[in-house]
Amino acid sequence: MFSKRSIRRRFLFQLIVASAALVILFSSFLYLFIKQSIYDEKQAELIGYAENISSNKSLLSAQQNNTETLMGLDVELITLTPNEEHLDFYEKTNKDKTTTLVLIYPFDFENSSYLKVSRDITPTKRLLTKIMNSIYLINAVGFVVIILYAIAFSKMLIAPITALSRRLANMNEHLIRPIKVEQLPDEFEPLGETLNRLIARIQNFVKYQKELFIGAAHELKTPLAVIKLKNQVTLIKKRTAEEYIEAIKITNQSVDEMNKIVADILNIGRQEGAQLEIPVQTDVIQILKKWEGDFKLLANSENKTLKTHFEPDAFNAVLQVTLLNQILQNFLQNALKFTPEGKVITFQSRLNGVGIVIEVIDEGCGIDESVDLFAPFKRQGNKSGVGLGLFLAKSAAEAIGAVITLTNREDGMDGSCARLILPSKLCCVLPLR
Repeated sequence: MFSKRSIRRRFLFQLIVASAALVILFSSFLYLFIKQSIYDEKQAELIGYAENISSNKSLLSAQQNNTETLMGLDVELITLTPNEEHLDFYEKTNKDKTTTLVLIYPFDFENSSYLKVSRDITPTKRLLTKIMNSIYLINAVGFVVIILYAIAFSKMLIAPITALSRRLANMNEHLIRPIKVEQLPDEFEPLGETLNRLIARIQNFVKYQKELFIGAAHELKTPLAVIKLKNQVTLIKKRTAEEYIEAIKITNQSVDEMNKIVADILNIGRQEGAQLEIPVQTDVIQILKKWEGDFKLLANSENKTLKTHFEPDAFNAVLQVTLLNQILQNFLQNALKFTPEGKVITFQSRLNGVGIVIEVIDEGCGIDESVDLFAPFKRQGNKSGVGLGLFLAKSAAEAIGAVITLTNREDGMDGSCARLILPSKLCCVLPLR
């Protein structure tokens, strides 16, 4: 009925053991308490009779006139040697299976005589047996009720999980809807919110994948159409050698554009492979300094300036270094591409309340923030490009548990700011070894 790791099975097992122990202890203590109370009362009666005999030479005190209390009472005068051991009270079981409660009470110390007062308590023993059986029977019925309630209660506890499982099982890439968290119990709201975040990521992934396929087909179709049209025009009539050379150059140019598109599509596959790399502990600041050295040379060769400022001196994180390098390379390449000659590119890092913030700020034309530039094949500006760089950077950031944004500058100058926020505790997916 339940798997070996079933929480419900463990819950029921622990509840059964705890309830059984509680029932046994409660029944035993209750029975012992009732038994001791009755025995104390019987012993007090025997002591009262013994005191009356010693003081008044009579079984009954002056105030007692009820002789029915003497039924089953037996009194003897016995002599015990000083060295002979004796018990004040003891219980004796007779051959006829009756039970007698016996009291040895001092009567005459000079003659070493004692009163032996005994009373038949067989009816009392039978009453105690019935009480014990009744207590255990009632508690056993209560135990069964507790188990039945526990089974019903455990079903109620796993009902939200069952509903969530059914809801997720009925989802597919064409029918993905967020879970209504307000309909879940308070204890399951964090789980519902986590699932909604995962569903949102799946929706973005499906949307971007569709846009990727459509965009790839469109982007590849355009240079093919150019090649075909140019070849058809060239074949209409004989051309000079220069015209044929010009047609071949246009064809090669279109082929180069197609190669760029295919290379970027292959990069998507490589990035998925990089996501399966085992995260390693690395110093993020050292990686930033490495990219600083590489791009300073490129910036100087294009008459541009790369300014850097990194804080803190070190920041250790566990992540896939390949994915971080892809993000930084895209940021710096875009900034270098859109920044005019003589302008400045700022490459910096700083700490915030979450982790470390890495920024690449350019002095280019800025962006249209109403356009989702992280979608595949989204391009802006008059520079060449396929439009997959930011899409790959976004995917890499999600894989390492970071946040990536692209906004216009807020200091009144033209340009954009590409920002990567690495939390102190990254949420990288650890692949199985």
